[in-house]
Amino acid sequence: MPPLRLGVNVDHVATLRNARGGPRPDPLRAALLAIEAGADGITAHLREDRRHIHDDDMARLKAQITKPLNFEMAATEQMLDIALAIKPHAVCLVPEKRTERTTEGGLDVVAAHDYLIPFVAELVRAGVRVSLFIEPSAEAIEAAASIKAPVVELHTGAWCHALEVGDTALAEREFERLKLGTAYAAEKGREVHAGHGLDYESARRIASLPQIVELNIGHFLIGEAVFVGLAEAIRLMRVAMDAGRSEAG
Repeated sequence: MPPLRLGVNVDHVATLRNARGGPRPDPLRAALLAIEAGADGITAHLREDRRHIHDDDMARLKAQITKPLNFEMAATEQMLDIALAIKPHAVCLVPEKRTERTTEGGLDVVAAHDYLIPFVAELVRAGVRVSLFIEPSAEAIEAAASIKAPVVELHTGAWCHALEVGDTALAEREFERLKLGTAYAAEKGREVHAGHGLDYESARRIASLPQIVELNIGHFLIGEAVFVGLAEAIRLMRVAMDAGRSEAG
C-alpha cells in the first residue's frame, strides 16, 4: 500500500490576516511550521478575488518552503500565466465562483473537456504536476483521464457534510461513491488524492482506501490550531491518518 501524504492548506491563515489588514498572521510562517510538524506539502488557493491568499504569498511560498507547493486555481488564462511564472510543484484546477464561501463541488471536467486539454498540456510541458478537483463519478474520472491530467483529487465535501449533520444513510452512500471512485481512478491510471471538509475522524476513515496517496486539509487544521496549536493539530491528524492506513492493511 502506498504511503499517505498530508498536504496542509494555509488559505485561512491569510483569511485571518486579511480580516484586520497588516502582515499577521503570515501564511508563510504557518507553512514553515506545518512542514516542521510533518506536513508533506503546502496547498494554497489563489482566488480571482484574492479573498485570502495573495500573489506575493504564492511567490514567497514557492521561494521559501522546503516541501512541494500545490497551487490551487481556477482554469483561467490569468491564473495560467501566474502558475507558469511561479512554477509550483503542482497545480490543482478547481471550480470557482465569487459568491461561494468555499469550493462547492468538483470541477465540471465533462463540460470543460475540450478547453482543459491544451490548458493541462501547457502546465505539464512546464514540468508542473496537474490534478483536477472532481466529483467521484465515473464520468468525471473518465473525462480527467481523457484530458490527461496525471492526478485527480476527489471532492469529499458531500460526504463530510452528511457526517456533520448526522445523516448516516447519506454519509454511507457518499462514502461508497468515494470508495468506488478511488478504485476506478486508480484503474484508469490516475494518482488519487482527496480533500474538502475532512477532520480527524473522516480523515481516519478515508485513509483506509488504499488507492489514495494524498489528503489535502486546511480549514479544520487552522480551526483546531486556535485551540491546540498548529503543530499539535497536524500531529493528531497524522495519528488519525496512520490509524486509518493501518486498519486498511
